[in-house]
Parts: sequence; structure tokens; C-alpha cells
Amino acid sequence: MRVFVTGASGHLGSAVVPELLSAGHEVVGLARSDTSAAAIEKLGAQAHRGDLSDLDVLREEAAAADGVIHLAFRHDLMVDGDLAGAATVDLDALTALADGLAGSGKPLVGTGGTAMLAMGGIVGRPGTERDTFPGGGYRIDAENFVAGLASRGVRSSVVRLAPTVHSSLDRYGFITAIIAAARRKGYAAYVGEGTNRWPAVHTLDAAELYRLALEKAPTGTRLHGAADEGVPFRQIAAAIGDNLGIPVRSISPAEADDHFGFLGSFVQMDNPTSSAITRELLGWTPAHPGLIADLHEGHYFRA
Repeated sequence: MRVFVTGASGHLGSAVVPELLSAGHEVVGLARSDTSAAAIEKLGAQAHRGDLSDLDVLREEAAAADGVIHLAFRHDLMVDGDLAGAATVDLDALTALADGLAGSGKPLVGTGGTAMLAMGGIVGRPGTERDTFPGGGYRIDAENFVAGLASRGVRSSVVRLAPTVHSSLDRYGFITAIIAAARRKGYAAYVGEGTNRWPAVHTLDAAELYRLALEKAPTGTRLHGAADEGVPFRQIAAAIGDNLGIPVRSISPAEADDHFGFLGSFVQMDNPTSSAITRELLGWTPAHPGLIADLHEGHYFRA
């Protein structure tokens, strides 16, 4: 299968591309720079220059492919606080990819986040793949768009990723930002009692999930990339403090933005997430270390 992958040179793409190649697929990765192109080619894939704003490129490459995995996202806009702008770019890109695949019956695997479950009001229980929202929220419109592509003859699915996709490949994710905040402040923090829970998934387990979704996810499927169902944030802070050799402290909600920056609200999110349906449907069995074990491997803390 010839697979077109956006975000192929990024954190997750650098694991998804080898996962696809090892399964015998041919991969073409979208590259927005010469550096990205070189990274994609080093993985053994082909590179095609362009970015998420090049809608004609996205449409043409999707039409030429046997399937598409969409990983790219404007994280720079998100970090600057422009979530709406990042979501708009994402939806426009998905629309172009869908145009290229329309009527083919080929797969399109999109990317969402389990955080939408907490933002959408799922409280007191783990969110499941059956939980959906009518729209209007961060990345929800994009998810609903992809899930509804059966009407256009596309075998579509969405992987809702845990907010923490962790491994030695992670250089710019939420965990690295939280560790950077702890270094800067001289202590690792959690908000209040720190009992709010974050799901997590190892990068290599997430890569396998994307491959399985491409190969066999039914049309309109929502999938959960969550191996750890919910790690109390206080445990995350404790592991960071242990590895940095610094104190661990509770801070108030009013202090969260000062300590964590753009993640001030995210670190207070309670987002337990089940992946039971995903595991049964696709035979996905996460096999790599969980978040706390991965933190204690030390790679996040090396200079």
C-alpha cells in the first residue's frame, strides 16, 4: 500500500513511518523544509515538499495514494494560544485530503485528542470511544468531519491521542514542557491535590495503532491511543522531581499559568480514558513502558 503521511518527520511520524515500512507499505511523507525532507528520506521513505497550507498538494498526493495518515498539526499556533486558528488549518487540510480520496473506498486516518472528552464534560468516569460531541470545540469539528466521510466513499477513522505521547523520541511534547517548567522554577508542581488523571501512550505503541487503523479500522471509527488509562498528575510531578533532584509542591489554580505557561489549564484536566473498545476491535496490545516507568528511564532528563 502506498501511504501518504503528513507530519512524517515529527515526533510521532518518526515512529509511524518505520512502522509502516516494516509492514511492507510504501510511504510518501509531506516535508515543509529541506531538513524535514532529509529526515523523512533517512527513515527510508519518499519526501514530497509542501505544508498544510498547500491544499492542492494535499489533494493530489491523497489521490495518488492508497491511504492517508494525517499527523501534522500547527502546534506553533496552539502554543501561542491560537487553538481556533490551529483547528481551522487542520480542518482545511482534512477537507483537501478527503477530496483526493472521495469515492475510492481508501482509508484516511485522522488525529484527535482524548482531551476533548474532558473539555466536553465527561466527568466521574473514563471516557470511551463511544463518547461524541455535536461540534464547536477544539478539534471536535475535525473529528466529526473525518468520522462522517463514509458518505463520500472514504474508509475513515480517527485516533484520539492521549495528551502524553512519551518516549525517547519526544522532544517538544507536553512532558518536555512540564519538565522545562520544573527546571526553570526549581520545583516540580501539581495543582491542588494532584489527583486529576492524565492518560498516556508510548510513541511506539501509538505508531502501531495508526498502522492497524490504516489497515483495518471500520469506516467512521473513533479509536483511543491510551495505554495508561489515567496517571494522577501528582505521580507525574513526583517522578519529575525525583529525576531532577528538586522538591515537589502543590500550587493553587491561580498559580498554574505562571508555572506551566500555556499548559496551565491542561495540567488541571481530569481525563481518564479507556481504550478497551480499540484494543478489542483492532487487536491492539500496548507493549512498551508506561509513563511513570518511561520517566524513570531517564532519557527526558539528560542534557
